[in-house]
Amino acid sequence: MTTPDWQKSSYCAQGEACIHIAADHGSVALTESSDPTGAILRASPSAWAALIRTVKETHDHG
Repeated sequence: MTTPDWQKSSYCAQGEACIHIAADHGSVALTESSDPTGAILRASPSAWAALIRTVKETHDHG
């Protein structure tokens, strides 16, 4: 198993609680930088795209 190539969110402020994301073998993985040994959430690319679309739509109307 390969180590994911984590990228920090561009919306991360200076601090410890940042979201990191990696694409790996047909899934999108998310984790939090303040707990590097914690849980990794995995989603399909289509579920990830739906989440991002919903967040953007909510932000635009919010």
